[in-house]
Amino acid sequence: METAPDILIIRLSSLGDIILTAPVLRNLKERWPAARITMLVKPQFAAAVRKNPFVSAALPFTGIFSALREIKRGRYDILLDLHANLRSLLLCAGSAIPVKARYKKDSLARRLFVNFRVPNPALEKRTLERYLQVLEKIGVPVVCREPLLGDWVLEPGPAVSAQGRKRICLLQTAFLGDCVLTLPLLAKIRKAAPDSDITVVARPDTAALFASCGLAAEIITDNKREAGSFWPEFRRLAGELKRRKFDIAIVPHRSFRSALLARLAGIPVRIGFDSSAGSFFFTHRVPFSWLIHDLERNLTLLLPLTPGPAQTRFPPLRESSAALKGAGTDIFIGANPGSVWPTKRWPARHWARLIKKLSAAYGARVLLVGAKDEAAWNAQIEAAAGPGTCLNLTGKTGIEELMALVKRLKIFITNDSGPMHIAVAFGVPVAAVFGPTTKELGFFPYGERNAVLEADLACRPCALHGSASCPRGHFLCMRLITPDKVFDAAKELLERSREKRA
Repeated sequence: METAPDILIIRLSSLGDIILTAPVLRNLKERWPAARITMLVKPQFAAAVRKNPFVSAALPFTGIFSALREIKRGRYDILLDLHANLRSLLLCAGSAIPVKARYKKDSLARRLFVNFRVPNPALEKRTLERYLQVLEKIGVPVVCREPLLGDWVLEPGPAVSAQGRKRICLLQTAFLGDCVLTLPLLAKIRKAAPDSDITVVARPDTAALFASCGLAAEIITDNKREAGSFWPEFRRLAGELKRRKFDIAIVPHRSFRSALLARLAGIPVRIGFDSSAGSFFFTHRVPFSWLIHDLERNLTLLLPLTPGPAQTRFPPLRESSAALKGAGTDIFIGANPGSVWPTKRWPARHWARLIKKLSAAYGARVLLVGAKDEAAWNAQIEAAAGPGTCLNLTGKTGIEELMALVKRLKIFITNDSGPMHIAVAFGVPVAAVFGPTTKELGFFPYGERNAVLEADLACRPCALHGSASCPRGHFLCMRLITPDKVFDAAKELLERSREKRA
């Protein structure tokens, strides 16, 4: 088809899957720049669809018969069914559109795998790959395979400039991993506004991380975790921010509390994500996409100040050398078996078998790190792995000491956690075990030198951060990832790293 076609895409739910269609839309526009693309979605997702610059119109789905009437009025040339259920099948059949293509969902294979552990090669393909295969059926070349920063348009706010001396506040009071992934944003703020004073608001346990990069003029601690009640600390912090008379607040933390703090502090320009619980407090709302890595998502918060390509490097971090005194020269493999969330922890017996195998294969002890409340968990793993296999420093390092230890490693094996991102920031190859969370949530180890070990199950992800127990009771997302698989991944990363150095 050489003329620009009218294209209808059916993707009724959910929001994450709709966001995932962005590369499909971009490829269609690459093939036919003047094409008119309409998406049939549930009414609650129509506003999100309209934020994609390649979508001409969003068609809210209110029922099969009303949808068929609208489809026939549209006189579409091509129909892409990216939902693949009974309703979309009926819509395809009754649409009278000449060219149709449907993505392969493989629902039966997923159910057999989850319920009876029956493997199927079809499950090795992720949803985005399946979407892109639909384009091949209609002869559209796939030139874009990943989500990009420009997939979702910016909600305009009042004009704002980073030029001149400004007082800028960066609010990030989330967990360690989130804070590590905020460091490139802090570096780009400094580059975009070199004459400005930047203050970071962070929790006491992550303040040292922001201090280590030397980019902030001041760090204010938010003691919300230690405070006995909500309001006294909230009022204190709001008052402190108000007295400093900031010009701009940048809020990567998507909590209602952080957005409200920026508003009550009277900061005139407040930039945050449109998915924040307090997004209505922001003057500038940036589209949030699950399909972009969290590091890149954070950088989009600079779009109202400095449109253009994002710098994705981590800034240099200072680290303490005190922790190195207890580590011998044989330590070059690190492991972080713990997590705040129980379902994010790969089983202890798997960790013990892996550590024992690594120690025997490389004649080295494996460094165990973790927080104080993970000491019992790591001690259990150390005991099962056997004497002489580990150097267990769980709970014995602050952030600066942890950074010093991680920086010297040649491989870091970890669950989805904050120390994982510290290793990435230092360029240490990472083998990460993902269970209840998935790469599509955007928190996977950034860069090509890292590997993510995961099982392709229909029930994943079951939570944004993890949970106390597996909602389905089988915990297959972690149990199916064997120690041998992780060992092979770690071995490959080590060999690749050695070849690069050679």
